Amino acid sequence: MLLDPRGPRFAAALTTVVLAVALVTGSGLLVLAQAVVFALTAASPRLGPYGLLFRALVAPRLGPPDEWEPAAPVRFAQIVGLVFATVGAVGFLAGAPVVGLIATAAALAAAFLNAAFGLCLGCEAYLAVRRLTGRPLAARVAVPPR
Repeated sequence: MLLDPRGPRFAAALTTVVLAVALVTGSGLLVLAQAVVFALTAASPRLGPYGLLFRALVAPRLGPPDEWEPAAPVRFAQIVGLVFATVGAVGFLAGAPVVGLIATAAALAAAFLNAAFGLCLGCEAYLAVRRLTGRPLAARVAVPPR
């Protein structure tokens, strides 16, 4: 499956806002809600809540993408985000706010890098592992001319 790379970047922008609010308020429930979004998106990047918003509200206003990206690195990145958000939520909800702050801040930093600069740390880690195991995967695929 190939994805419009603008969709995950849009999702990262929303994730950045959610996690920033969660850090400011110390809301473990908000971090837990973001963990659920990560889990749904890891299961299917096209059916994740932020992806649905992108396709319904943003994509119709944009032209077609110049390139596509494989879904596997995005799914891996969502799993990494899920781990950090789960640790963050458990930290906040279990009375260990330092654990919650550190894990949530790490997820926020990764989301911000993707939203602001298009640098998906989880995607890059996935691609690096593929290269190291002798199974490289292209990060982007050009759209064939119509």
